[in-house]
Amino acid sequence: MTMQTDLDELRRVRAEYDAQMRRGAQPDAASARVERVGAVVRQTVPGAGWNGVLWSDLDEETADAEIAAQVAHFSALGTPEFEWKLYDYDRPADLGDRLRAAGFVPEPAETLMVGRTEDLAALPAEPPEGITLRVVTDEAGVDLMMDVHTRAFGTERPQIREQMLSLLRDEPDRIEAVLAMAGDTAVSAARMEMPPGASFAGLWGGGTDPRWRGRGIYRLLVAHRARVAAARGIPYLQVDASSDSRPILERLGFGVLGVTVPYMWTRG
Repeated sequence: MTMQTDLDELRRVRAEYDAQMRRGAQPDAASARVERVGAVVRQTVPGAGWNGVLWSDLDEETADAEIAAQVAHFSALGTPEFEWKLYDYDRPADLGDRLRAAGFVPEPAETLMVGRTEDLAALPAEPPEGITLRVVTDEAGVDLMMDVHTRAFGTERPQIREQMLSLLRDEPDRIEAVLAMAGDTAVSAARMEMPPGASFAGLWGGGTDPRWRGRGIYRLLVAHRARVAAARGIPYLQVDASSDSRPILERLGFGVLGVTVPYMWTRG
């Protein structure tokens, strides 16, 4: 039975995901702090790291006050922006409308997907002709990744650069970052984060230069990271998939747990 069709497993895995990766989230950098404050779990980090709300347990009576409390918290710290990571099964049902009313702006929806590591590690994934893999271990490699992501996604995310540098410096066993190289040119990049003791390794990035798409590089990077996670005994891989990535991941065997929308609050 595939992950997509095993509904009992998907329900169980979603509950485990929420317990470990949302309610029990670990800081994603040494300088970050994750705390549960009332009905909200949030991460706060100085500098250019990721700030945001990871989980909430709200209802129609408490939601607006809790949203205001989080805006006040991050505003008082001078945070330029923070994210409220909303899932389609979060309560209340109109939480997205309430966030918009409070000044948050939704970014494109992503599909929360999970695959069995052992299945994905067994994927046949030979590098396309002329492509080699390079594991990133230093700042120069991170800068190559950021260059690929700018070409792939059309945006720059300095907070991702800072987060990766922090992990490589302070917790190198927690991250696997990899480049697909065509000679001396980086054409695709992806990373995997492996919180200690968690059942889920998160696949992030997964960006390919548009000129190199359609050659199996994305699949190659998924299989590479799956093999690393399998060697660590991590049972599941998790992805917040874009509309472009979802069909590929479904073909590889990932199942859908839900839909998540990043709601962004920006100062001023």
